[in-house]
Amino acid sequence: MYSYVARQPILDRNQNIYAYELLFRDGKDNCFPNVSSELATASILTNNHLTLGLEQVTGNLPAFINFNESLLLKHFPSFIEPSKIVIEILEDVIPSEEVFQVCKQLKNKGYKLALDDYNLDPKWFKFFSYIDIIKIDILDVPHAEIINFVLQVRELNVLLLAEKVETAKQFEQLKALGFSLFQGYFFAKPQIIKQKRISTTKQGLLQLFSHSSNLSLDFDAISHIFSADPGLTYKLLRFINSSAWNRQKEITSLKHALTYIGELELKKFIALITLADLNQDKPSEIIKTSLIRAKFCEKISRLRREPDNPPKAFMTGMLSLIDTILDQDISTVLAILPIDTEIESALVKGDNYLANYLTLAKYLEQVQWQESNDLIAQLNIEASLCLKAHQEAIAWSDLMLDNS
Repeated sequence: MYSYVARQPILDRNQNIYAYELLFRDGKDNCFPNVSSELATASILTNNHLTLGLEQVTGNLPAFINFNESLLLKHFPSFIEPSKIVIEILEDVIPSEEVFQVCKQLKNKGYKLALDDYNLDPKWFKFFSYIDIIKIDILDVPHAEIINFVLQVRELNVLLLAEKVETAKQFEQLKALGFSLFQGYFFAKPQIIKQKRISTTKQGLLQLFSHSSNLSLDFDAISHIFSADPGLTYKLLRFINSSAWNRQKEITSLKHALTYIGELELKKFIALITLADLNQDKPSEIIKTSLIRAKFCEKISRLRREPDNPPKAFMTGMLSLIDTILDQDISTVLAILPIDTEIESALVKGDNYLANYLTLAKYLEQVQWQESNDLIAQLNIEASLCLKAHQEAIAWSDLMLDNS
């Protein structure tokens, strides 16, 4: 399964690329589908930022992303590093006092704000001290009004961006008028970017959404839901790895990850992925194998009476096929996740006790009995208990995926 996004370059006066605007697409057709602006933005964030990162789409340049009033008031942009994004305030947002306060807070946190398709409405004037970029559709606003507006804001510390620039003549005229940034077919049409999409189970999403409506979250119950879904786990780790968190410690378990971000941000994360992912298909065999490995590795750690390591073992198995899911090298994927160094070493180098548990899981998958028996003996575990653990892991994965 794949996700699609279109990117259109935004250029400066020298026609160097300043940033890219990201536009939601639901297939290879380069046109905006009939979906809400909220769903479009949520899909861009989950399928791009929470997968491999916005920088993979924009080449480390800032991404202009549209936010409607609802997403702004919920502070959805705040988990993305300010240098990676320009918050584009959609034209249908009402310039209320509540929106004004959100803009002020975002600006104080270091975010850049842009007004999209600004129609010269004076109600927005008081926002200009917190606005960095004003986008004007030059085909929609009369030229004489544009000239008057440019004169009005000339002394302000704000960049003017001309949208729908279609000819060299328009570009030169707008540059002479005082515009600093430009976007339109004269430079480039939106380019479709195709990426592997991470599946999440509908059952897990609905259960999370139900829990998020409670005043106080049950972290144990929510951790149980995440433990049944590698896709959710991966996106949670990507969410945490945003430098906006100022993370001090590596994540060692699901419970650690959930309690680390706290209730408010967890509810924001749940709302984001629920909105974007509920239309996905049922889980693949890869997801099932990931779950079996996770539970099996956890059980082996318990059989060896390691009180602190079962959560690490579970996470190792859970992430063991994330490179296959994303069609990316495992080192590339793990570089953008905040995981414990022992887990990373097990998955990349295969040189520690966690790697041995994962290797044993693979031997049993492939019915390599001799190799399995040798490793079981090396780990000093009873063979019958090991096989029972594998059977229980399979049964557990079936239970987790039932009705998903």
